[in-house]
Amino acid sequence: MDTAQSYDELASQYHLIFENWELSLERQAAALSSILQGKCGLTTTARILDCACGIGTQSLGLAKMGFRVSGCDLSLRAIERARLEASRRNVDIQFSVANILNLTSLGESRFDAVICMDNALPHLESAEQLLQAAKQFRARLRPGGLLMASIRDYDRLMEERPVTQGPSFYADQGRRRIVFQVWDWVDARRYIFHLYITRELAEGWQTFHTFARYRAVRRDEVIGPLTQAGFKNGRWLTEAESGFYQPIVLAEAS
Repeated sequence: MDTAQSYDELASQYHLIFENWELSLERQAAALSSILQGKCGLTTTARILDCACGIGTQSLGLAKMGFRVSGCDLSLRAIERARLEASRRNVDIQFSVANILNLTSLGESRFDAVICMDNALPHLESAEQLLQAAKQFRARLRPGGLLMASIRDYDRLMEERPVTQGPSFYADQGRRRIVFQVWDWVDARRYIFHLYITRELAEGWQTFHTFARYRAVRRDEVIGPLTQAGFKNGRWLTEAESGFYQPIVLAEAS
């Protein structure tokens, strides 16, 4: 299964990963807005490209705060779901299907910020692909524009090599929901991520499963390709500094 297929399968279930997706939209938007405005000097009129938007977990919240957001993702089903969620909330977001390795359909030098959240970069299979994606991000940004991306803390995880995460136990109107992950490490860097969502429904228990491939990348291995692609002042924010649940890299378009 390739990455697009995995997220096509997940699109209808993605919100169930969170205890409360609606609250997560608000919390993540608040954290990212604080960085965009407080640390980077942008205003809520800024044009933002969310280039791994999924079903809209960051795009929707930022748009509700006033940012002018466009979103793209390689999963058609995720984009269809994102459009539906935007319509339900009456927010104006242009969503399109595009891979971060080729964003040419979005035009060039249009955006004040490009964001790529939720560990999307480690889906790339090599350092060469990471550089290619960085060049695509740079071409979408005006001079001085901001790149913001988040990944898991692989500096720690590559040492620990965890094989499970969770389970997390949630409740949906009195019925139980269990979310957990299994990580099958293929080698020192690559692992297959299995996601399981088990729900208690009126007709009994139901389990959803999908998987995707990741390539672990250390934080210092991200800064180099960004510099090569035309970014400057690359720096990392820890979770404590950002209020976001993953480390975040910031860099400015030269």
